[in-house]
Amino acid sequence: MDCGSGGVGATGSGGDHDSSDLSRRKKPYHRHTAHQIQRLESMFKECPHPDEKQRLHLSRELGLAPRQIKFWFQNRRTQMKAQHERADNSALRAENDKIRCENIAIREALKNVICPSCGGPPVTEDSYFDDQKMRMENAQLKEELDRVSSIAAKYIGRPISQLPPVQPVHISSLDIRMASFDGYVVGAGPSLDLDLLPGSSSSMPNLPFQPVVISDMDKSLMSDIAANAMEELLRLLQTNEPLWIKSTNDGKDVLNLESYERIFPKPNNTHFKSPNIRVEASRDSGVVIMNGLALVDMFMDSNKWVELFPTIVSIAKTIEVISPGMLGTHSGSLQLMYEELQVLSPLVPTREFYTLRYCQQIEQGLWAIVNVSYDLPQFASQCRSHRLPSGCLIQDMPNGYSKVTWLEHVEIEDKTPIHRLYRDLVHSGSAFGAERWLTTLQRMCERFACLMVSSTSTRDLGGVIPSPEGRRSMMKLAQRMVNNFCTSVGTSNSHRSTTLSGSNEVSVRVTVHKSSDPGQPNGIVLSAATTFWLPVSPQNVFNFFKDERTRPQWDVLSSGNAVQEVAHIANGSHPGNCISVLRAFNTSHNNMLILQESCIDSSGSLVVYCPVDLPAINVAMSGEDPSYIPLLPSGFTITPDGHLEQGDGASTSSSTGHGRSSGGSLITVAFQILVSSLPSAKLNLDSVTTVNNLIGTTVQQIKAALNCPSS
Repeated sequence: MDCGSGGVGATGSGGDHDSSDLSRRKKPYHRHTAHQIQRLESMFKECPHPDEKQRLHLSRELGLAPRQIKFWFQNRRTQMKAQHERADNSALRAENDKIRCENIAIREALKNVICPSCGGPPVTEDSYFDDQKMRMENAQLKEELDRVSSIAAKYIGRPISQLPPVQPVHISSLDIRMASFDGYVVGAGPSLDLDLLPGSSSSMPNLPFQPVVISDMDKSLMSDIAANAMEELLRLLQTNEPLWIKSTNDGKDVLNLESYERIFPKPNNTHFKSPNIRVEASRDSGVVIMNGLALVDMFMDSNKWVELFPTIVSIAKTIEVISPGMLGTHSGSLQLMYEELQVLSPLVPTREFYTLRYCQQIEQGLWAIVNVSYDLPQFASQCRSHRLPSGCLIQDMPNGYSKVTWLEHVEIEDKTPIHRLYRDLVHSGSAFGAERWLTTLQRMCERFACLMVSSTSTRDLGGVIPSPEGRRSMMKLAQRMVNNFCTSVGTSNSHRSTTLSGSNEVSVRVTVHKSSDPGQPNGIVLSAATTFWLPVSPQNVFNFFKDERTRPQWDVLSSGNAVQEVAHIANGSHPGNCISVLRAFNTSHNNMLILQESCIDSSGSLVVYCPVDLPAINVAMSGEDPSYIPLLPSGFTITPDGHLEQGDGASTSSSTGHGRSSGGSLITVAFQILVSSLPSAKLNLDSVTTVNNLIGTTVQQIKAALNCPSS
């Protein structure tokens, strides 16, 4: 009995203990009254996000804790969001079902459609752009094959035999030839085999960055060279006197060679054993509208490097990544690169460099990137340019800006004398100097900033660019046009050229190539360029080319017809940095527009234009991908002639304004013409004569319009 009662008592005591624990763990559920819910609902309709003061007032009014009020509103907002999502999903499902049914009906109807002309199935309107997309994918696959072959070659010690190139299927392309503006027409005449034209080539020659095998000993040597170069770069960038002195002519920083050789003694004073050695050294600094990490990312990517400096860098290729560096900062990254630098003129040869590019994060928000030449034995005889430690220091600033200090230091062996027109500009170091790099960087960073801005700054006179997406698409199309133009003007070793006409007045350099690249018309393209001097300031020449009112005075292909700007996109702080869409009046080609981009900085300016048919430009204006629109641009480059004059008053980011150019300009005019849309066609002799006369007439009209003597 006692045991029984004891057992019952124990059990009861245990049950009371468990229930008390359960009551402590489980809070009592409180159900709001109808009045409280009605008051909360009315408040939710007025203000779904009450502040603390409003919640406190409600808690007093309804007799609830402020936390209860807060949680109720959170739960109510979640319920409301879920209800909206369910309604949206139902509507989208219904719309999707409707579109799917319409699509099935259209597909069934198209199966029974036949072409009234040939009796076959009709060709869709966008078949041309489908072909362009296939050719672009084909190019990407070829690039991937080259990359895989390069990796495989490192392990077997010899190059991999690549597959033969696949010839693209030809379909008729848009007629984007220059003669579409009622000017010269490339007509029939005697044909000339491409292979018989000196300097022309039907295929791209082998570029000098072939796969190389780098041993561990080579990598260790490269790391030591890069570390020593980084130390020298930092001292050159952060030290003023006695290493740097101010020029009395233009106030720029000039390297004191005696102090340099004393502080940085070299086993040999020069890299080349030749009396024709020149040393160019320059330093400049300025602020750019891009954060430091984004700049470092672009500098350490060879493809982005070319996109950032299309007017200076004609080719850049990463041969080998020696060290990948830290993920996210690139600190410690070391690469072996091939680089070819250009001046946009057929009169100035390119400069080739095999360089080590090394990035180091000095401290938080401060990076240094150094470039120094590295001699590869198999390519030592090809390079006549040697880069001493050069590069930049990037300092983060507030609001996404960066301060960049740039240094260029090279030894150059001139195999042939510099052309007289460019002698002053090149020998002064301005052609490839730090100021040109920095001003180009500032202008391109402004362009990228405009590309990323969501709010539109488009002066659209006809309502043809309806959205920010269309504006960005047009900017990408114009950038590709400028890149194409720079490639056609430069004297890169990747394409050979010949001078078909030469006189004391105008010497025209002509190149011919078969174009099958995506984004270009498919066929034979004839490119021609020449450079001449005018005693007119670069700013006045730029204004003359950019003004649509004076265009009939130099555009011989417009037959004197006026043009009107129908759309304008600003892509920089300077009013001259912009993209325009122009329409020509009184022409038989009303479906053609002119896409034009102009850009200017203290190192020079560009005006590049290209005729584009109306359906193609509508693709870009609607915001679609413009990569498949074929472009064949022409245009002008304007640079100062390099002569100095005291007291001109102009200045740069590192100049004090003591002197600048005397006002003369070096102008390069370049045209590209689609000779034939058939890749197998022969080059027409009349085409060569036509482009020669075209350039000669253009130069004469420019001189006449600017009141300059014809010789």
